[in-house]
Amino acid sequence: MALTPTELEELRRQAADFGLAWLADIPDELLDADLIKGIPVEWARTHALLPVRWQGEVCLLVSDPADLGRVDDVALLIGTELRPVLAPRAAIARSIERCYVSRPDTAGAFMLGMEAIPGDRPAVSRSDDLLKVSDQAPVTQLVNLIMLEAVKGRASDIHIEPFEDRLRVRYRVDGVLYEQAAPPRHLEPALVSRIKVMAKLDIAEKRLPQDGMARVRVGEREIDIRVSTIPVAEGERVVLRLLNRESSMLPLADLGMPERMLAGFQGVLHESHGLILVCGPTGSGKTTTLYAAIRQLDTRGRNVLTIEDPIEYQIPDIGQMQVKPKIDLTFARGLRHILRQDPDVILVGETRDNETAEIAVRASLTGHLVLTTLHTNDAPSAVIRMIDMGVESYLLAGALRAALAQRLVRRLCPQCRRPVVASAALAAPFGASGERLVGQTVYGAGHCAACLEGYRGRVGIFELLLVDDALQGLIRDGISSPQAIRGAGAGRQLGLLDDALDKVLAGATSPAEVTFALGSVGVTPR
Repeated sequence: MALTPTELEELRRQAADFGLAWLADIPDELLDADLIKGIPVEWARTHALLPVRWQGEVCLLVSDPADLGRVDDVALLIGTELRPVLAPRAAIARSIERCYVSRPDTAGAFMLGMEAIPGDRPAVSRSDDLLKVSDQAPVTQLVNLIMLEAVKGRASDIHIEPFEDRLRVRYRVDGVLYEQAAPPRHLEPALVSRIKVMAKLDIAEKRLPQDGMARVRVGEREIDIRVSTIPVAEGERVVLRLLNRESSMLPLADLGMPERMLAGFQGVLHESHGLILVCGPTGSGKTTTLYAAIRQLDTRGRNVLTIEDPIEYQIPDIGQMQVKPKIDLTFARGLRHILRQDPDVILVGETRDNETAEIAVRASLTGHLVLTTLHTNDAPSAVIRMIDMGVESYLLAGALRAALAQRLVRRLCPQCRRPVVASAALAAPFGASGERLVGQTVYGAGHCAACLEGYRGRVGIFELLLVDDALQGLIRDGISSPQAIRGAGAGRQLGLLDDALDKVLAGATSPAEVTFALGSVGVTPR
């Protein structure tokens, strides 16, 4: 964050008064994780002090030129002379977080000294900051390091899996599980107990599955964690879902939709009423798309309510209800009550049964815009699924405005992707649609330090079906063929495979990744 002219002038004046060098901004190349090994993060934060390397010297960033007595304290901690350099307190605070996150501490290295640590008692700590490890019990330190590594590695899930002779830890990154350094097998009860304490679960209950939520911090960044435990033959299996607000709260324009498709989807979002379906398997990014859609709506002039299972993120100015099956608060029951709250827009986390589907359709016909998700392979199948669930075809014809299907594919790393001229054999898995790849330059996965298996991050591939008069008539007549729906939808500019192959030709992903993500969906036989 840039300083204002007034703040910059004050910084210069203070530096001149005390004869100090000064920095208005602190670039990453000045940070050195080796310099902070002996300095507790809380102490550095409290005093706004950070050792860095600048102009060939080891310097200490300070925010208060009148309090330089701590320079000697830090010099003792790190064992070298320090030159004080004045910098804004806010800039030092941001650099402290970046530097401590970049430390080379790993769970694997920490585990080397843990073989002799008893594993039968949970370690309880009041701290929820993953950067604080030095003053915590060993098992707590290990759990924090496992989570911190996962956050730094952009993982969406952590799997802790006990087997007879070992304990396996895996991170899911960009949809793929990668095995990590394994903790000692005897630590499994203590690890699980520590995680249960964090999620406020019953540490004595080992026979039944449990679900809970925890919240941790990495500096100023808060991360919600959904915790699930199940009993297995060798102990308890734990999965932690790291709910990353930054990735799940993307603007609609950043999801990867082609421009024409994005314009069509935004158009139906501005309808006063109707039903919008977002379709795809578990993990295809449907919730991210729904959140992006409702964040684009005018919440000042419209009452937006959601019913979700679970509420992944709280969105400002929107009422969000959590499904609670234990007290019979289901999607259907909650949706009935939401309709009494004078809503304009309703988001239903998932349409799972006939009752929810019926209420959602009828709500959309009575002046509400309803957005919900379905588990179908493509957009035309969403129409068939709603009819199969018992929704009257004449009601669905009047309610449905659009169906959006999606998948996530991994992005090729731009630093190491490998160009290749597409052959007929490479294009064959895509049927007739793949013929446009033949002879074109596409890219395959390489390998470098900046990525995993040649990929870094993910992008969506989409299919939009807009309901026009012709399709409305077919739905009213009880259409049962996805092929007929494909031909009738006026807004279906691209199918999933078409959009995927466009991204292959643009170098965003690889043919192998599209084959893995889509299988035979949308493939036209030769």
